[in-house]
Amino acid sequence: MERISVNTSSKSYEVLLGKEMTKEIIAFISAEFPNVSTVWIIADEKVFSIYGKPFAEELKQSFPVKVYTAPSGERAKSFDVYHEAITHGLSNQVDRKSIVIAFGGGAIGDLAGFVASTFMRGIPFIGVPTTILAHDSAVGGKVAINHPLGKNMVGQFYQPEGVFFDLDYLNSLPAKEILSGYAEVIKHAFLSDASFLEYLKMNFVSVSGLQEDFVLDCLLKGIKVKGEIVSKDEKEQGIRAFLNFGHTYGHAVESGCGYGMRTHGESVMIGMVYALYLSKKYCGLSFNIKEFADWVISLGYDLTIPEDLTFDHLLKKMRSDKKSKDQMPVFVLLKDIGDPVLMVVPEEGLAEADLFIREIPKWTGHI
Repeated sequence: MERISVNTSSKSYEVLLGKEMTKEIIAFISAEFPNVSTVWIIADEKVFSIYGKPFAEELKQSFPVKVYTAPSGERAKSFDVYHEAITHGLSNQVDRKSIVIAFGGGAIGDLAGFVASTFMRGIPFIGVPTTILAHDSAVGGKVAINHPLGKNMVGQFYQPEGVFFDLDYLNSLPAKEILSGYAEVIKHAFLSDASFLEYLKMNFVSVSGLQEDFVLDCLLKGIKVKGEIVSKDEKEQGIRAFLNFGHTYGHAVESGCGYGMRTHGESVMIGMVYALYLSKKYCGLSFNIKEFADWVISLGYDLTIPEDLTFDHLLKKMRSDKKSKDQMPVFVLLKDIGDPVLMVVPEEGLAEADLFIREIPKWTGHI
């Protein structure tokens, strides 16, 4: 079992990675919350149908357990689902001595964390992520739901008590979810050092047949990158904003396509290529974007933008991004790999990068 400490100004906790982690979770709750009244599992309905019943049954041997299942993916992060979850907790006598378990991918972690942060003014929660993507969202305490006008617009910073990454839950991930998760791993590589990125390019050549040691190593590297940044800047007053590399344009694409129609990771991948173009233009980044695009497309990432999703539509969404300044989106760009900077980019540059993205399928031969 591997262990990573995350130390923020409001809370310190550990991320544990290993196999058969349910006993570790029971031991943790018993030690840290000996008077717990209810363990309230908020789970992805698909994940729960595969892994949830034995997980809940094992917990029931030690604690009273209630289970709320939410729709899979971004559909979980709506006002209606949030309201339904709160109602479920109140109807099942969940109280201030209860603890929430977020059981699923990144969307469930966001929903369950936000429910925990607001239920009776806040009860503790732990994360049990079941996807590679969630190695990013499960660490750092950003919890939120979506608004029709923007992703993660309703939320707050609320740190978990601990995160338990059970590698057994990754065995059934479909290819698109593996790709979605590795987009965030690649993002962490861009924010840390070139050797991490080269390591990924050398070893990540297909979504099938990934070795467990490689997956674990990637999770550890990615979590360490995020943990170090979050420890220095818990509430995104400075360097934590760098973790949004690829997210400004990526969120606009994800929202514009309709939540759940495109994975978060694939949208971020598109956003990273967009940001790499801007980085070359405005920051002098020396980087072969064509080679990078060829690699990620060969893995299965779809970098195409629907024709009906116009630049004007995407720009409107980027202007409403939480990081915007004076109605202009603020981008995380790279002066070099591992050397990010925040920059407001003029509209003509944004339009040029959008055109570049739309041309990629032509010059990579993937049309």
